Amino acid sequence: MPTDQDISRTPWQVTRSVWYAMFMREAVSRTMADRMGWFWMIAEPLAFTMIMVAIRGFIRGDRFIVNAEFIPWMIVGIMGFFLVREGLLRGLGAVSANSALFAYRQVQPVDPVLVRNFLEGMLRTFIFMLFIVGALMLGTDIMPDHGVRAVFWWISLWCLGMGLGLITSVAGTLVPEVATVIRMLNMPLLILSGVIFPLNQLPHWLLEYLMYNPIVHGLELLRVNFFDGYQTVPGTSATYFWLFTLATIVIGLLMHMRFKEKLKAK
Repeated sequence: MPTDQDISRTPWQVTRSVWYAMFMREAVSRTMADRMGWFWMIAEPLAFTMIMVAIRGFIRGDRFIVNAEFIPWMIVGIMGFFLVREGLLRGLGAVSANSALFAYRQVQPVDPVLVRNFLEGMLRTFIFMLFIVGALMLGTDIMPDHGVRAVFWWISLWCLGMGLGLITSVAGTLVPEVATVIRMLNMPLLILSGVIFPLNQLPHWLLEYLMYNPIVHGLELLRVNFFDGYQTVPGTSATYFWLFTLATIVIGLLMHMRFKEKLKAK
């Protein structure tokens, strides 16, 4: 039964209270339930960067990057990709992990997905800032040349991760095999998104197919605002990126509306 307090509050106030409570619950679970949680969030991109720097001498990928140093170029790509990846993967278990909360009518299956994406975005932004400060202390300049636009494309990648997370949260909950396939695609997607090596030197016929991947567009547009004069991959389009991102958000929200009762019953 609704309480007098619920009746006196607007729907937005109720939703905001639900999101705040879920955010605090997720934040504690994400950062404090595992004593190694913070360590792995920082160690994963750091270890990945160190490995790629170690083998740089063999592939000499920096020879093909115009107006950008290899290490800052790769760090920006890794951080941007991880931002999208976490939105995609964290959406997979968001509904099932919070199924007990659906007994309250104020809580909908879409709520934990949105809250998780917001939390992951905040954590990834904080970690990216730590990397920037650490790189500056080590004498590596990784400050964006166009700060406002760089922030805009960072938030844009955040939105793409949210849209993908909305879709995977429904598909992965209703069809568990989908979650397995998505996790298997993590590493190939990293390679095909131009995170660890520039795509400029690939054959044109292959590049045409890779440019259907919206993450490539988002990372290139993020990089061009970090490194003034950087030459993006041919075919990079802000219009395509945002059309794809908005489409995923709309489709994800429609899927949550369509399968709301099935998600609650899971």
